[in-house]
Amino acid sequence: MSTARRLKKEMGGEIVFFFHDSDHDPRETATILRDQHSEQEVSLNFEFDNRIQKQFSPLYAKRVVSKWQEKTARQLPNYVGRSLVECFKATESSSVAEFCLEMYRRMGLLEGIRVERSSSPAFRACAVGVSDYFVDQSYEGEIVRARYRDGKFLLHKGGDRYLEIPGTKFGPEQISPTRDTRFRWMQSVIQCTHYVAGASEQHYVSKADASTVTFIKRDEISDFNKAYIGT
Repeated sequence: MSTARRLKKEMGGEIVFFFHDSDHDPRETATILRDQHSEQEVSLNFEFDNRIQKQFSPLYAKRVVSKWQEKTARQLPNYVGRSLVECFKATESSSVAEFCLEMYRRMGLLEGIRVERSSSPAFRACAVGVSDYFVDQSYEGEIVRARYRDGKFLLHKGGDRYLEIPGTKFGPEQISPTRDTRFRWMQSVIQCTHYVAGASEQHYVSKADASTVTFIKRDEISDFNKAYIGT
């Protein structure tokens, strides 16, 4: 966000945060904190109701487990200041995606920023069609994000292993892009003029998909793989 805010000061315009809450990878919400006394690092993450939800449900459909929040709140004073602990305790959201957004808001990270979510049916309905995508489907009582390929709905189980699941007729409101088609899909709706890309994103975003966009490398972040705690 700091890179985007710097650019706005230099050239004006609006900052848009594209929140890809259609992603289903539970590793995306893992956060590393450092003990304020021992300096020991710990990785914290959400807990989930079941294996299907953890592995295959998109972030907007992963439910927040209340016992997880209570347990984590007891741990947090070892790693962050009281104000952040209180923000965490006060956040009441039913989904992982909503929980993260609410924490960002309470921390002041989204002030003056428009949020666009990849899970939004309205956003999806306006997006351009792409050749490679996922489809949200119901499976064993959960919403899962299945890769659609050759008329089949597939859940990736690691390596070259996939589980084919039954699927139903779907429309654009159920579609979300893959990594390689995400930028083109997003840009068809947002129509940004400048795009701040993270370090790893620089390697796979297809700049040919948006010849009129200026791609900006994100400013260097110390301990980029650690949690941001406002200091």
